[in-house]
Amino acid sequence: MKTKKTITKTPKLRYHKATKQHYCVLNGHAIYFGNPQTCDTLAEYHKTIAEWLANGKQPNTAPSSDITINEMIARFWVHAEDYYRDANGKPTKELGCFRFSLRPFCELYGRTKAVEFGPRSLKTVRQKMVEMDWCRNNINRSISRIKHVFKWAVAEEIIPGSVYQALMTVAGLKRGRSEARESEPVKPVPQEYIDAIQPYVSKQVWSIIQLQLLTAARPSEILNIRPCDIDHSGKIWVYCPADHKTAHHGHKRKIYIGPRGQEILQPFMFRPADRYCFSPAEAEAQRRITMRENRKTPLHYGNGPGSNCKDNPVRVKGNVYTVSAYRTAIRRAIEKAFPAPEHLRQRDNETKQQWRKRLSKKEKAELKAWYKQFHWHPHQLRHNAATFLRKEFGLETARIILGHRSAAITEVYAELDQQKAMEAVVRVG
Repeated sequence: MKTKKTITKTPKLRYHKATKQHYCVLNGHAIYFGNPQTCDTLAEYHKTIAEWLANGKQPNTAPSSDITINEMIARFWVHAEDYYRDANGKPTKELGCFRFSLRPFCELYGRTKAVEFGPRSLKTVRQKMVEMDWCRNNINRSISRIKHVFKWAVAEEIIPGSVYQALMTVAGLKRGRSEARESEPVKPVPQEYIDAIQPYVSKQVWSIIQLQLLTAARPSEILNIRPCDIDHSGKIWVYCPADHKTAHHGHKRKIYIGPRGQEILQPFMFRPADRYCFSPAEAEAQRRITMRENRKTPLHYGNGPGSNCKDNPVRVKGNVYTVSAYRTAIRRAIEKAFPAPEHLRQRDNETKQQWRKRLSKKEKAELKAWYKQFHWHPHQLRHNAATFLRKEFGLETARIILGHRSAAITEVYAELDQQKAMEAVVRVG
């Protein structure tokens, strides 16, 4: 299947003999600059090319009253796919957030002209999100992203500025003043829940968990550790991630690794400096070695190691963990450490589809509640570390280690030591 070629070269100025005009072709459309005998076509050509390059190699269109919401979003998406990328050129999480936020917007008003979309229409989209049971914070962020699309369209002269100015009059939903539910606060994970999954995760994943608890780093920051990013000349190692959440703002991130963290990380440092310390491929190889060592049948019986592997597997273990893969490894370990009641489990020789069909509505709710009781995700470990740092060393120290620019953000992560407050009240009487 042929793919559309990306325009990399600047289109040349051409001459059309029939009309005696200079022209060039931009994005498949011919743009004419007039007769070189009567006007300065060369200056007009350079002006058009400059605007085309500044517009991300897209045609410079004047504000139109005919462009629909779908057409506007399609143009925005060309910009977004190129703009929302990290230092390695990979799409960021924000691209997925835009896709999620724009879905109800397109479903309701996709065929509507962009100039006809006003504050009342935006409130209708917001109410749709409330009916979809989105939490208040998520709704406010999604509405802000919709406004951002209109802001971009105004900057690109696709729609008039009055449309965006009108939408800015719609304020965000306030706590206790809307039908939208509130999001549940992210809390630290009980230590016994963390310890329970150790037998069910690889050495790599368990090391990542421990490093998160010791450094208060984000999951992605630990997953992307390389020997070349660590300064181990001093007593305390300093890890400077090549890419992090606030890198696009020009902020530098330093993660401090103490003796305990160094002990955990040391076995994974013996590799080329630019290789990732934690590799799913290495974890899989170690798992197969362990399975071979623990096999009960003699080695000369059955299949030899690697003999039953596919030549061209659909999925191949990579050299670096993604946040999604890390989260999945923890989820699977939790399901093994805290198995659901027998009547709710998936039976042997039962597909997932058959399993879901077998469970009643009440049983599905019971299963969901069971998993919710024991489930936790990697980012909660950062809250564990923040709470400890806040309790033992104060808010400012926690802010520095967490890499926050403001202490107000740290307060969200670090739960206050309620036990101390209760003890104080008892002593006061």
